[in-house]
Amino acid sequence: MNSGKTGLRPITPGATIGVIAPGGPASNEAIDAITPWLMNRGYQARLFPACRERRAYLAGNDQERLADLHAAFSDPAIAAIICMRGGYGSARLLDKIDYALVKRHAKPFVGYSDITALHTAFAQNAGMASIHGPMLTSDLVDDEDGTSADALFRLLSNGLAPGSDLPCGDAKLSNLVGGIAQGRLAGGNLSVLCSLLGTPWAVDTRDTILFIEDCGEPSYRVDRLLTQLRLAGKLDEAAGFLIGSFSDADDPGAVIRELLIPFGKPILAGWPAGHCKPNYPLPLNVEIILDTDAKRLTVV
Repeated sequence: MNSGKTGLRPITPGATIGVIAPGGPASNEAIDAITPWLMNRGYQARLFPACRERRAYLAGNDQERLADLHAAFSDPAIAAIICMRGGYGSARLLDKIDYALVKRHAKPFVGYSDITALHTAFAQNAGMASIHGPMLTSDLVDDEDGTSADALFRLLSNGLAPGSDLPCGDAKLSNLVGGIAQGRLAGGNLSVLCSLLGTPWAVDTRDTILFIEDCGEPSYRVDRLLTQLRLAGKLDEAAGFLIGSFSDADDPGAVIRELLIPFGKPILAGWPAGHCKPNYPLPLNVEIILDTDAKRLTVV
């Protein structure tokens, strides 16, 4: 199958998966479960040093986490990189990353939440596609029914076939504004996207399908974040909107409708991606067609 974009070439059974921690730390118990879990899936695991470091809310200092990121990309034995977890810390690396190195050694890179900062930077500075998807200690090692893991490793193993629809299981999707839009899939965690506005790494939403998700943000804060994107011109530039999970707070659906529907662009809500179970993978920086009437995303 065609990967469709640099950074999404399929990986083979038995391949080595690199595990890095660009943001926060995890418990020793969760970290110890990573290698046997990946081996049970038929892959080798290589945990980079900062995974076992702890500096308050960070998994090691910036230099340690950055060194792991560079090493994971540059090592030809590493077929794909899955982030250990999110938390906070990825944005601290953005002005230190060797994007030429990342571009030369583009490979599948998986994460979400705080990892949104890296997805955006890799797309815009290295031209690389990446995967907004479940992480090891946050989702996979305790994924009871295996749905998130199955969907992720199906994508990692098969790549992307042009004309294929992206999976969403039996999610109840809502067509908020009908129509068809085509563009690069961009975005991720709403709070992280807004934190990058005004920096060189702010998300480029021109002619994109903008995907947003978040966790623990009540309606008034979702309002503030979307209003910030609107005032920055980011919503007007997008071709359409894909709404993911907004969990662990009151349902912000009314606010999302109020602020996005007036743009008159296709909007599909309820996509099962983000801080949710199951957490289906989405290929970022890949051209897709959003058909809200048919309630599907199709790879171009």
